[in-house]
Amino acid sequence: MFDTMTITKAFASVCGALLVLLLGGWAAESLYNIEKHGDDHVPGYAILVHDDSAEEAPAEEVVEVAFADVYATADAAAGERLWRQCGACHQLNPGANGVGPYLHGVVNRPKGSAAGFNYSAAIAGLGGEWTPENLSGFLENPRGYAPGTSMSYNGMREVTDRANLIAYLATFQ
Repeated sequence: MFDTMTITKAFASVCGALLVLLLGGWAAESLYNIEKHGDDHVPGYAILVHDDSAEEAPAEEVVEVAFADVYATADAAAGERLWRQCGACHQLNPGANGVGPYLHGVVNRPKGSAAGFNYSAAIAGLGGEWTPENLSGFLENPRGYAPGTSMSYNGMREVTDRANLIAYLATFQ
């Protein structure tokens, strides 16, 4: 099975592979050598950076869209998909409080008025109604809208998402 020719071929293959490996290492070392050659040579590559501070371009103007305009075209079906986040703590059945108050009829309902729910002082002291605009402000940043609220949600940044969710909640009146 193993004759002299087979052993010679195997040994030559191993030597050939080592030779290719050594030559590849030598070529890479000479190509990417970062040793300092003389006093004027700095190792590495120079990267040219364009200084934009001299050419201050005007910043793009962010157009703020009024919530009422977005809410007028809101899609309640898209809001139903967003409801899944809220459904972990809130219920849509009247009087069925969860970790948070039930949200059946929340649109245009007085703030802090869900029967049987113990509101935090931050929400209980707000006053007024949960108009779509107020709900949008609260959903955007609950802790900013009502500092001290016990709602641990971080907020919904997209105005269209908030409008769609509020449109979905408005279907439960």
